Amino acid sequence: MARNVASSWAPGWAGRTQAERIRLYTLASLYAGFWCLLGVTAWRATAAAGGAPGGVAVMGTALVLGVAGAVGMHAALRLHPDEGPLPAGPLALLAGAAVVTELVVLALPVQARFHGAMLVVGSLAFGAGGFRDRRVTWALLALALPAVLLPTGDLGMAGYALFTAVFLIFTVRSSFWLLGVVAELDEARRTQAALAVAEERLRFSRDVHDVLGRRLSTIALQAELAASLAERDDARAPEQALQVRETAHEALREARELAQGYRPLDLAHEVDGAVSLLRSAGIDARADLDRLPERWHEPVARVVRECVTNVLRHSRATCVTMRYADGEVVLRNDGVADVPRQRAGDGGGTGLRSLEEQLAPLGAHVRTERSGDQFVARVRIDAGSGGGS
Repeated sequence: MARNVASSWAPGWAGRTQAERIRLYTLASLYAGFWCLLGVTAWRATAAAGGAPGGVAVMGTALVLGVAGAVGMHAALRLHPDEGPLPAGPLALLAGAAVVTELVVLALPVQARFHGAMLVVGSLAFGAGGFRDRRVTWALLALALPAVLLPTGDLGMAGYALFTAVFLIFTVRSSFWLLGVVAELDEARRTQAALAVAEERLRFSRDVHDVLGRRLSTIALQAELAASLAERDDARAPEQALQVRETAHEALREARELAQGYRPLDLAHEVDGAVSLLRSAGIDARADLDRLPERWHEPVARVVRECVTNVLRHSRATCVTMRYADGEVVLRNDGVADVPRQRAGDGGGTGLRSLEEQLAPLGAHVRTERSGDQFVARVRIDAGSGGGS
């Protein structure tokens, strides 16, 4: 809180945020109101005292009260919203100034004492009203009555002083509360912005993993095949090497697209690309997702991309099928037997486990299972939910 308030006094208005402007306006209004009230009350007391020397004494003590009240209010603002520990120095300064002023008031003419006593009540309420410790609050209310009743002897005036003290304490407390709300909202806005940046970075990381991971896996398989053909002096070796180059160019194009911005995945394009890549790696691939509701195209496309990447990188599958029926997308491959440690995801949580967490709020439930040499990923779709990412 103290850091927020301190920043409000930095020079310049146009460069401030809305939260900083509200803080500055609230504090300026609070301090200006305090000094205006103090000045008007001191002027009335001086006029009622008939000038010097009583007037000089009133003005001097009013100035001391103003400084002590401003110091106390600043200390309360630094402490808010905590209740303690209470700062002894500012409270002692304010109490001492109030006692001195009360002694001066007792020496004033009767007609000037009420205004002089209100200087004490107003300064105490403003200077210490911001402290949330109940002992301070009750002490202020308890002092308001005798501070006026002792020099005036008028119970009605003392009741008015008590009402004034309550009002001023409420004003200071509500102003501090407003500053706290503004600070929390500003912090929430900053946190939201930071989370948005983190989410965008995570999304970029996921896209790099999905797109480039799959392409690089394909390049590795194609290069291995090209090397094998070259060792046997097979005439197909140059053609296979050209396919490696073509896949590398495709990976470069997709990397540029990732760097330039994000676009929703197209399911048909993703499935066609997956089937083509799998077949180029010697894996029989079949897909039938035509009846999938359109609102689920992008989420399922992400699952397809992840599953195909895992097949290329972690299995020895010979057949991959992708089917949709009865509200469920099933992706199956037969590569488990050769690679017993095939997992649902890889890369530190950026695989199917991560997708399961991302799609759950949309109404989709991702689960994986093994049966013999079969690895199956199922995406159960809630028909009543919307899609999208």
